[in-house]
Amino acid sequence: MNTQTELELNGVPICDTFAEAFTTVGTRIIVTALTESWVKIAAAEVSGYATSVIACDAEAGIETFLSPAESPDGRPGVSLMFFAFSRSALEKAVSNRVGQCILTCPTTACYSGITDSDPEKQIALGSQLRFFGDGFQVSKKWGDRRLWRIPVMDGEFVCEDQVGTFKGVAGGNLLICATDQKSGLLATEAAVTAMQKREHIILPFPGGIVRSGSKVGSRYSKLKASTNDAYCPTLRAQTTSELPEGTGCVYEIVIDGDSFDAVQQAMQAGLHIASQQPGVLEITAGNYGGQLGKHHFHLKDILDSTSQ
Repeated sequence: MNTQTELELNGVPICDTFAEAFTTVGTRIIVTALTESWVKIAAAEVSGYATSVIACDAEAGIETFLSPAESPDGRPGVSLMFFAFSRSALEKAVSNRVGQCILTCPTTACYSGITDSDPEKQIALGSQLRFFGDGFQVSKKWGDRRLWRIPVMDGEFVCEDQVGTFKGVAGGNLLICATDQKSGLLATEAAVTAMQKREHIILPFPGGIVRSGSKVGSRYSKLKASTNDAYCPTLRAQTTSELPEGTGCVYEIVIDGDSFDAVQQAMQAGLHIASQQPGVLEITAGNYGGQLGKHHFHLKDILDSTSQ
């Protein structure tokens, strides 16, 4: 049983603990297409299999959809964010994903979503993908930026030469303990909806929700992570459980962002909404004792901000 619960919001116990997050390297790209439908398809494809760097090449997700007035070329668009532990790993992941999922997608174009990045910290994108043009590609200046026009079967794929990067924060999280699956899912979906209205963050897991929260290490030496048994309702009698009495379901939300403040504000929004939902027994967060990630999001501090 969790002994850290000392706080409360809307009658729901909030554990006096913290979420532990990591410094990463991130980037933002803007993808546009002829229609909103193809923008959504492109976004889904390029951000697939990108939930956790435990096993994926990057963590990725949709930041926000853009109207034609907000996009670089006057067409419907989407802003996507990608995170990895190094600039070289990020470059490889983004160029592979754009090459396989955006270049191949009807009517798309791809631009950097960061226009003020240090040139020394940019990563190659169009400058790598241009070779698909087999010598027929054309370079084009766009102000002080460079685009590549790569011939494809429906016309040309326009792609920015380089994209900027930034220091990101990955792994902010909330754990929502509920009476059953239905209540837990509805409460977590409500929190996700509130978080997705915040700027500068992504929720990389399916629909923004994690059912398979993990802990560091495993009984099996080859695994870096394994099921978070302390939060599995079916294991209450077999392990040291952290669950309040009556818990039948736990869902986690993981947040990545371009700053500490962006992640914290998203957590604040999610905490506030989740605490208002029926069937929620407790809200807590996951950490590794503060030893692995430098960014600590204390729920008490977030709660104080929420209550102001």
